[in-house]
Formats: sequence, structure tokens, C-alpha cells
Amino acid sequence: MIIVAVFTVLIFLYLVIALVNPEKF
Repeated sequence: MIIVAVFTVLIFLYLVIALVNPEKF
């Protein structure tokens, strides 16, 4: 289930970036 783990990490990073830079989203 490596693909699922990578997908989860990408979502987590996307959420962190959205929280840090909300003006870009």
C-alpha cells in the first residue's frame, strides 16, 4: 500500500501549504 501512503502524504502537505499560505488558495 505504498501508493496510498504517498497519496496521504501529498494531501497532508497540500493542507499544510494551504494553512501556511491561504492567499494562494
